[in-house]
Amino acid sequence: MGVGTIEHEAVFLDRDGVINRNVFYPSTGEWESPRKPEDLELIPGVLESLWKLQQHGYLLFLVSNQPSHAKGKASLESIKSTHDKLHSILRENSICFADYFYCYHHPKGVVPDLAVSCTCRKPGTSFLEEAKKKYSLNMSSSWMTGDRDSDIICGQKMGLRTILIRSGEESNSGRAGKSAPDFEAGSLAEAVSIIIRNSR
Repeated sequence: MGVGTIEHEAVFLDRDGVINRNVFYPSTGEWESPRKPEDLELIPGVLESLWKLQQHGYLLFLVSNQPSHAKGKASLESIKSTHDKLHSILRENSICFADYFYCYHHPKGVVPDLAVSCTCRKPGTSFLEEAKKKYSLNMSSSWMTGDRDSDIICGQKMGLRTILIRSGEESNSGRAGKSAPDFEAGSLAEAVSIIIRNSR
């Protein structure tokens, strides 16, 4: 950092299972990210929680793996429309994310251009590296919150403090429990309380 450069504190948030509910799709028999706008349902208390973080001066970033198109389960247009709905809800509630980062790749995908191993799919860190540089972030004073081990590992690679959210949703069954987060929480609201309580 150059002389006089201000470093900002940030909270990186996973999306599905943290901000919105996962959806059970009978076609796959699995809980997954919403594939279309009408399937998007925010978890109660999320808007208030995001507002609190914003009021405490944190820059907000969304970092999400979205492989449904790569796996042939949804069109890319539909996935992006789902994000547009989320963005509209946030904007209507005066919540402003500094940036949104979505990885559409999956190494076992069926769409050739997206069926690759990449550095942006969590626990890859390329999105966090981009945010750090673009927004002059102090990573040691910033946080990663998510409901899967991949979120926690991603954050730890970049020196963030981490919170694993165990919401009880079926979606993170088998995908959490092998990492060592700094904290655990039952919801984003609880995670935000931890962040504010441990602000530096």
